[in-house]
Amino acid sequence: MKRSKLIKVFSDIPTLRTDRLTLRAMRHSDAADMFEYASRDDVTEFLLWSSHESTAYTEEYLKYVESRYAVGDFYDWAVIYNENGKMIGTCGFASIDTVNNVGELGYVLNPAYHGLGIAAEAASEVMRFGFEELGMHRIEARFMSGNDASRRVMEKLGMTFEGMARESMFVKGAYKTIGKCAILAKDFSK
Repeated sequence: MKRSKLIKVFSDIPTLRTDRLTLRAMRHSDAADMFEYASRDDVTEFLLWSSHESTAYTEEYLKYVESRYAVGDFYDWAVIYNENGKMIGTCGFASIDTVNNVGELGYVLNPAYHGLGIAAEAASEVMRFGFEELGMHRIEARFMSGNDASRRVMEKLGMTFEGMARESMFVKGAYKTIGKCAILAKDFSK
């Protein structure tokens, strides 16, 4: 995949839809909904980023995201629950390796919407987009040891568990053991 194609696609990030969800660009107006979950330590416990300390921080983060969209180097969507129009999380690619056609999938969801299959629904649509629209060969996802719920989502998506890397990342002042799951384009079926 050419970097120029990636920039073109994500500088005007397309809207994706599933039965229950709309995945669209994050907006400044999403700040209250994002802060609702991003401010919770139980949400960020297994993530690389820390809880948002204020709505002002969330607003600044969303301004940053909008600036990254403008130049086509941010690959994450807001997850909107169609029933109520609320932004309930994000899902997208944390990174994209254009040389090897590999995307790293990431997602976070407001705990009020856990247990409904929403993370898998959103991630499946992002994976479909990655394989069908971007021509990815492989999509992988990482999880911190102890985050069994995230690993279950990955396996529900048809990803194969590839192993654990002991204390391979220094996150929030401690070394964390990281697991990886992945799926190849030839093995993906929506």
